[in-house]
Amino acid sequence: MRTLCASTLIGELFVIGFAGLVAMKDPDLSVTTVWLVSGIAMLLCLLLCGMVTRPGGVALGWALQIGLIVSGVFVPTMYFMGAIFAGLWWASVHFGRKVDEAKARFAAQAESSSSTADAA
Repeated sequence: MRTLCASTLIGELFVIGFAGLVAMKDPDLSVTTVWLVSGIAMLLCLLLCGMVTRPGGVALGWALQIGLIVSGVFVPTMYFMGAIFAGLWWASVHFGRKVDEAKARFAAQAESSSSTADAA
């Protein structure tokens, strides 16, 4: 799960950076505010890459996805991009867990077959 989720978060980091560039053109937003918010979101993406398997990591990832969708208020394209990344986040968590379960089953089978071979 960690690899899939981290890949999604790294992609999101770049999208947030590009959205910050677009948001800078809005005359109602100060450049400082845009980069403070974008920078914090980008840092959160990076930190979540290492926290995704810890308790609360997936929930923080969902909070980030919601924040990305809400950012569409300032950059309307982010409604679409946020929805895309929320879908990618769901798929990363869902299929990542399935892969982890399959790996655990495979490891258990390998261990039981090696202990049977050692007993013979």
